[in-house]
This record gives sequence, C-alpha cells and structure tokens, in this order.
Amino acid sequence: MSWAKRRTKLQKSLSGRALLGAASLAYGAGVLTRRGLYAIGALPRKRMGAKVICVGNLTVGGTGKTPAVLLAAETLRKRGHEVAILSRGYGRQASTTTVSVLIDGRHTDWRECGDEPWMIHQSLQGQGIPVLVCPDRVKAGALAVEMYGSRVLIVDDGFQHLRLHRDLDVVLINARDPFGGRRLLPLGDLREPISGLRRAGMVIITHADRVTAAELTRLREDIETVRPGISILESAHKADHLLDVKTEIKLPLTRLKDKAVVALCGIGDPLSFETQLEGLGASISQSWRFPDHHPYTARELKSVEDLRGGLPLVTTHKDFVRLPGDWRERMSGEVLVRGIKLELLKGRNVWLDTLDALASGKRR
Repeated sequence: MSWAKRRTKLQKSLSGRALLGAASLAYGAGVLTRRGLYAIGALPRKRMGAKVICVGNLTVGGTGKTPAVLLAAETLRKRGHEVAILSRGYGRQASTTTVSVLIDGRHTDWRECGDEPWMIHQSLQGQGIPVLVCPDRVKAGALAVEMYGSRVLIVDDGFQHLRLHRDLDVVLINARDPFGGRRLLPLGDLREPISGLRRAGMVIITHADRVTAAELTRLREDIETVRPGISILESAHKADHLLDVKTEIKLPLTRLKDKAVVALCGIGDPLSFETQLEGLGASISQSWRFPDHHPYTARELKSVEDLRGGLPLVTTHKDFVRLPGDWRERMSGEVLVRGIKLELLKGRNVWLDTLDALASGKRR
C-alpha cells in the first residue's frame, strides 16, 4: 500500500488523525530547529568554488523539478557557462559515500545513480554537462569544480539541503496544489513551513496553464505575502517528442492523434501526464498509476502486458528506466516514452537575465 493510501486510511479515524498530527508537530519542530541552527551559524554552510543555483520545492513531489533543472542547465550552457548538475540520487544502489558521474561517452546503469539523474543525463546527451550523484552534495560539487572546471553548479531538489551555500534558490510551486494542504509531513505534503519561501530568490509556478487566472492571482498574492518583491515566473510542462524505445527513434507528437493507448506512470502528479496525452489527441483506454520512483517488477509488467490488449503503451522517461531489465522480451508492440520540456509562459527575460548575470559574477 502506498503512503498516500495509508495516510488516507489513518485520516478516517480520530486516533489516526491524532497520530498524524502529533508526528507532524514533531517533524515541524525538528525542521525549525535545524533551520534556526543554520540561520545563527551554529551549523556551518559550505561555500563552493563556483556559483550555486538550487532548484527545489516546499512539498513532496509533483512540481516538475527535473524539467526545470534541464532548462537551467541548457540555458547556461547555451551562453557558454561551464555547468554541472548535483543530484542526491534517490533510490540508487551505489554506496552513499560514492560520487557517481554521468557524462557523455560513459555508460552508467541507472541503478547505480538513480532514475532521475539518469534521465537528466540522457536528456542532455551531447551538451557536455556532467551530472554528479551523491547524497553529499558538497563532496559532489567539489569534484565538479576540480575535475570538470564547472563554474556553475545546479543542485537538483536541494532547497532543504542547507549545508551547501547557494547564490540563488529557485522554488517551484505547483499551481494545482501549491502548498500540500498547508500541513507539514506526514499530515500534509509540506517538507517545511511555507515561511521557508523567505529564503527563495525566485519562484516558478508550474502547471500554470492548468488553473484559472483568478487562482493564479491568489497564488501570487500568497507568495508575495510571505516573500515580498520576489520574482514570480509562470510555466507549463509541454510534451516535446515521443521516443520509440524499441527502435530508439524519435517520433512526432502527432503520432498520438486519434490513437487509443494505455498509460503507465509512477510520478508525483500522474494526472498531469494523462491529461497531457489526451491533449495530444490520444484516447487512454487504461492507465496504471504507481507511487513516485516505483521500481517495476516482472509481475507488474506481465499484468500490464496481459491487459493492454496490444495497444501502444506510453510512459515517462523516468518510468522507463525503472522497467525490469528484460522488458523488451516481456512487452509486445509499441512502447513509447514521452519527452517533456518546461516552457516559461511569463518571466522568460527575468529568467535569462538572472541566470546569465549570476553565472557571469554580476550577482550574489
């Protein structure tokens, strides 16, 4: 049973709500204490020999951090800046003290680095951007500076990683569920109190195309109340291409028009994925939703294969790398991976100017 289902079950009883509430209070106390210790310098922050940009959020999952990391890396690289990406590597099998490096020309199994870093690396192939994976982002950052001459480090999902000094914190907020029910874990989905926004230097509202103008206005007002004067950008996740993973051929999105498919995903916001497929003209005959970062088993794949009725299966890049190693033998017909990009709807010039100025040493 997934955590979301267990929490829903607990919330149905008075004792369960009390348990979640008590755990949430204890968690919040710990978060605030830790944050306070860093604020007064009792816990030191480590400065790197490069500019540091952090891309993170306040809630658990569903904001679309990975496309934002890709956009930041590509934006900086196109402007001639030497950039590297630092990732924790959730779910990887390598030692927690080892730094795994993904770089052009080197093959690395996704299990050694985690699904999201592997996906980032695949999306950036040919651009010379190393992805360094280790829970100790300070160690990974030092290696990026020393070995690859990186002048800008992008920290993936590191807003709560306070040990590392950063020059810019970019916080992503999902317009459809901005603050995780406004309750801390485990009662809600907030990793820290909303007051954490005071540390942010920029906010990107994701899925801005999925809500009304009035809802966006209210969300902007909420953000401004906590962090007056902050730059607030708006974005949407747009499908970019399809990849037939059996032939490794990129296909146009029009391939899905008027086509019946089945959908498979284990991501933080499965509805956005399915809605996007329907927006491209696909008819979803059946969908399978699994928890975020779910490692698929052979049994699960057999169930999907038995029930899909020969229809094309569409999944995400993040999910594809977590299919069993013998997926090719188990899956018949088309297996398509949808590639996405983050498109800035409002604030594109602010984004370009801020990143370029910071990387050029004109902003602290």
